[in-house]
Amino acid sequence: MSVVLVNTQGCVLDARSLIDKGYLQCIRVRENNQKSHVNCRFKGQCFQILKSHLDAIASVAADGGNIETLQKTDKPTKKRKRKHSEFNQGEIDSQAFHKKIRSVVLEGTKSLVDSARSLGYLNGTSTTDTVKEPLPSQECSLAALCEMAKELPLVDDEQQEECAQPLVTAGGSTSHVDLFSRVTENRADWATVVTLMGEEYVIPPHTAFLLSDFTKIQPLVHYGRRFDLIVMDPPWENKSVKRSRRYSCLPSSQLKRLPIPLLASPNCLVVTWVTNRPSHLRFVRDELYPHWGVEVVAEWLWIKVTTSGEFVFPLDSHHKKPYEVLVLGRFRPSSDNETSSSEASEVPVEDQRLIVSVPSAHHSQKPSLSVHS
Repeated sequence: MSVVLVNTQGCVLDARSLIDKGYLQCIRVRENNQKSHVNCRFKGQCFQILKSHLDAIASVAADGGNIETLQKTDKPTKKRKRKHSEFNQGEIDSQAFHKKIRSVVLEGTKSLVDSARSLGYLNGTSTTDTVKEPLPSQECSLAALCEMAKELPLVDDEQQEECAQPLVTAGGSTSHVDLFSRVTENRADWATVVTLMGEEYVIPPHTAFLLSDFTKIQPLVHYGRRFDLIVMDPPWENKSVKRSRRYSCLPSSQLKRLPIPLLASPNCLVVTWVTNRPSHLRFVRDELYPHWGVEVVAEWLWIKVTTSGEFVFPLDSHHKKPYEVLVLGRFRPSSDNETSSSEASEVPVEDQRLIVSVPSAHHSQKPSLSVHS
């Protein structure tokens, strides 16, 4: 079961089960078209977040760590130490936003976690198939190739005979696949393990993808399909990410270049993951969505908890919060006829809903927003 429960505050997700659900049937395809069944499951240890941030610090101290140093982990360093009256405007805005939603987070999470525990979930026990081994250290090299896509020339419409291509040909080959200038489809009823660029990847059934930089998204536009749901997780500018160099950040203004009006169906639900930086939230609400013709309809919160149902970070921490924001909006086409014809089928979206789940240990991995239950 992937959606553990739903109530008036929101829902509790079993994120790993939600991922695994798409891979119940998985087949490996080799170049000679030989097929074999594969048991594909997401590594369980990625979701074994057993302790909150402060509990982990206390545990290290108990093992002989320097408690004086460890206690300062959640406090500003000497270089950044300032009086409370010296907070900048961004920090003041962050505190105001936190104060506004604090009771919703606290009360809603308690209700959801208590209900989940009554069903035997979030009780702190490990899954029986979890092996205590280190997390995979290898990053997805296929995603890293998006940097390469920036340097590749665009394919002219006249040169591009078809905008889509099958992941696997009738002969079982994947060597022909042009990952950068055409949408690649897995048209099978099962997940498929294929070798791309020298490494194996699992592609979910009935899915399509374009491996590219967002400035070269034309093949997706020419794909000719409109979508009822568009989810975005932008690489927001962030000092921590810049220091770690995990990935390249993108200035907020560049997001306006995404051709959402050419991809969204009337009343398409557009969902954007936003960091806890108020300026980013204001940008999405006041600039980005209006630029695309998207009407803001709700804001949801993803609450990150341990396997025991505790917040992964202190709720009132000045540095990291145990929640992230999703801004939900409806694409409203400029054509009045197009809008009115689809209003009857529009599903209402409730505001201030919570999604409670144990986060993945992989950096920035978000829970799936699938409707499976």
